[in-house]
Amino acid sequence: MTPAIVTRGLYKFYGQKAAVNGLDLTVPSGSFFGFLGPNGAGKTTTIHILIGLIPATSGEAEILGMPLDGNLTAVKGKIGIVPDESMLFDRLTGPEFLEFVGRMYGLERGVAKERTRELLELFELGQQPRKLIAEYSKGMRKRAAMAAALIHRPQLFLLDEPFEGVDPVGAKLMKNILLNQVRQGATIFLTSHVLEVVERLCDRVAIINEGRLVIEGTMEELRSGEHTLEDTFVRLVGGERTKQNLDWL
Repeated sequence: MTPAIVTRGLYKFYGQKAAVNGLDLTVPSGSFFGFLGPNGAGKTTTIHILIGLIPATSGEAEILGMPLDGNLTAVKGKIGIVPDESMLFDRLTGPEFLEFVGRMYGLERGVAKERTRELLELFELGQQPRKLIAEYSKGMRKRAAMAAALIHRPQLFLLDEPFEGVDPVGAKLMKNILLNQVRQGATIFLTSHVLEVVERLCDRVAIINEGRLVIEGTMEELRSGEHTLEDTFVRLVGGERTKQNLDWL
C-alpha cells in the first residue's frame, strides 16, 4: 500500500537553527503512528509543514501518495487536523463552526448540517447550541476540533496533543473514535507527551530529537525486554543525564 506520509531529507531552518533537520520518515497506511520527542524537538514544526501551514526549507514530503508541493489543495481535502493550539472561530457557535468546516470541505449543505448534528451529539457538545466557541473550555475546544477533523471522513489524521486539557471521559471517547477510524482503514499521526497513552494506542512509533529521527519501529520493538516506552524515550533523548538533587528540596 502507498504510505500515508513520506518525508525525504526534510529541513526547516529558522535563521541558523534547524527545527527539522534532514527528516526521513515513512508512515504506513492504516497505522496508528506515534510521533514523539522532547519539547522543541521539531514535532509541531513537522506537522505544520505536512499540513501546508509553513513551507519546508528543503526536502520532499508526500501525503497519501501525492507530493505536497503542487498538490496542497488536494491533500488538505483528504486530511483531518487537530492542532496543538485550537485555532477555531471564536465568534461562531459550535453548530455554525462545524457546518462551516463541512461546507469548506465541499459537503452539501444538508449533509454538513446532518453530520454537524450527529457529531455534536457524539462529542456531547449539543446541549448548548447557542454557546460561542469563545466560551468553550479547553477540553470542549479540543472536542470541537476533533469533530471538525472528522466531518469530511478523511483518510489521514494529524493530531498534535489532541488530549491535552480533555477530561478522562472526553479523552476516552476521543480514543475510541480514533481507534475505530484505524479499524476502518484511516491513518493516525499523533504527537503526545503522555507516553502511557501512546503505548495503549499506537502500533508504530518514531522518536525525534533536535529535528532528527532517533529511532522508528513497532511498539514491541521499542519496548523490548522489560523496558517501557518511557524507558526507551528517556534513554534516547538524554533525559537520564539530569541527576542533580537540590539539598533543600
